[in-house]
Amino acid sequence: MDVLTFRDYCLSLPLTEECTPFDETTLVYKIGGRMYACADMAEFGWVAVKCDPDEALLLRERHPEITTAPHFNKRHWNAVPTASDLPDAFIREQIRRSYLLVVRQNVTPRARREEILAYISAHGLPE
Repeated sequence: MDVLTFRDYCLSLPLTEECTPFDETTLVYKIGGRMYACADMAEFGWVAVKCDPDEALLLRERHPEITTAPHFNKRHWNAVPTASDLPDAFIREQIRRSYLLVVRQNVTPRARREEILAYISAHGLPE
């Protein structure tokens, strides 16, 4: 996966916001004001995605190339390499799971969360 494919996929997820709050090269994608993915544009070596803690451990066990994401909570964030044998479909699935996890668990207030979930239900998510 290249950085443009990553960016296009994140922006295809409903109501996604793109920003660069950390520096000029780190792309951050949010839903409802909460981050679900990020990556460095200049050195696009991995994508940080949020995971359920048990799922994060399982993914690291099954795929040794997946590690904890540097500078992020080690229980909740994985670094998925972009230049490995992992297929793009797998990386997109991790981004999609992160997006849905953040919507369901981190978006507040509850009314905003319900509004986003209703929108997703009506419009669906890209594969």
